[in-house]
Amino acid sequence: MSKLTAKQNITAIVTAIKAEEKSLRARYPILKKQNGIAMVILLLSLCSFTGAATLYYFAAIPAWLCILLVAFITSITHELEHDLIHKLYFSKRPLIHNFMMLVVWLMRPNTVNPWYRRKIHLHHHKVSGTPQDLEERLVGNGIKSPFLRAVVITDGLLGLLINSKRFSREIRDFRFFQVFNAGFPIASAYFAILYGVIAFHVLQFFHPFELPKWGVELLAVAQFLMVVLIVPNIVRSTSLNLITSSMHYYGGVSNVLEQTHVITSRWFLPFQLFCFDFGRTHTIHHFVPNQPFYIRQLISKKIRPIMALHGVRFDDLQSLKRANHYPTPE
Repeated sequence: MSKLTAKQNITAIVTAIKAEEKSLRARYPILKKQNGIAMVILLLSLCSFTGAATLYYFAAIPAWLCILLVAFITSITHELEHDLIHKLYFSKRPLIHNFMMLVVWLMRPNTVNPWYRRKIHLHHHKVSGTPQDLEERLVGNGIKSPFLRAVVITDGLLGLLINSKRFSREIRDFRFFQVFNAGFPIASAYFAILYGVIAFHVLQFFHPFELPKWGVELLAVAQFLMVVLIVPNIVRSTSLNLITSSMHYYGGVSNVLEQTHVITSRWFLPFQLFCFDFGRTHTIHHFVPNQPFYIRQLISKKIRPIMALHGVRFDDLQSLKRANHYPTPE
């Protein structure tokens, strides 16, 4: 690590990121078409999602392959939503902008709506690493118990229910129903189907019974949605939540250098696949928030050594034992 001050290190990293982006944009003029690129990515993702679901419906691909394909596709739409939250696409055309926000929510229905998430995500940038960071705490950041962390990472609704009282005490202006209602009606339908299918199979295991014809048809639709939408998003969100809650620090944070560490460990590679390499690229976003995700991905290989040189930590997995607390000086 260099002997510069924290401010000087941060400035050096930000300068390097912006310089690399400028160089990349100069080499590839098409990158100026930012709105068009985002729309193409969205439409390709939507068509790919529809294609995978159609192939599964006609038994052209097995359920496991459909789940993995959709999990990967929806990880891309998560990155699109992230950029839309920062108003990087169609900011002056609200109809198109909000249409894109709706589509990425429909493809990832186990989340709060993106308009509410914009509020908590922009707040996250202001209070990252503190108890007030609701966005990261909702996905497990700052939890020491491995069991409780696993529950929160895999089931956002259950995690919200478990942590509601604690959040009410520790987070200013936290309201359970404000977060809960931010998922209505799409996330509400998602969890209703998920818990409904689980409850049906549990009941069938202990006390088998026959469904009426309408019940059989309804179950068939629900089980189809489990494969093409619900389970893929469990895979996607679990992967993302595991990585983001592992790489963000909680406590002991005083500047951007200390908000995150970069995860490059090979043990996380399967999870990186379903969150679009989040662990290796997201730290860049903390230094330069208003940058499209594909730019961040393209420059990350050159920027990671610079971040390491200027004090950003890498693979600090020991932080999990400290409930994500930033290392204290010895």
